[in-house]
Amino acid sequence: MTTLETLKWDGKKSGKVTLDLAVAKETSSADLIHRAVLRQLANKRQGTASTLTRSEVRGGGRKPYKQKGTGRARQGSIRTPLRPGGGIIFGPKPRSYNLDMNRKERRLALRTAYKKLKKFWLFLIALPIL
Repeated sequence: MTTLETLKWDGKKSGKVTLDLAVAKETSSADLIHRAVLRQLANKRQGTASTLTRSEVRGGGRKPYKQKGTGRARQGSIRTPLRPGGGIIFGPKPRSYNLDMNRKERRLALRTAYKKLKKFWLFLIALPIL
């Protein structure tokens, strides 16, 4: 149970409000808040990094030279990842970084974080009912 002072828009005190926040147990609260923060940060990521593989690079349709008789190593394309201008082997492709979390867990983590940061709560502003 948390008691907070309420202020009006002009800065005058208008009363007190008590908030009854159901929070997580002390043993599991750190993990719960950590997972919620991790989810928030992961869901913010764009995931649009992309590189071209050997099949996506322009050119390289025919064999650079014949298979046998040249004394060189066999080559099938000039766009192989071993050559300059070739494709990237295991480069990044667009993907989603979204993490799931149960709705009840998310809300419990938020309430627990609010409760832990209670010392930073100074007041609530009383809003007029429209």
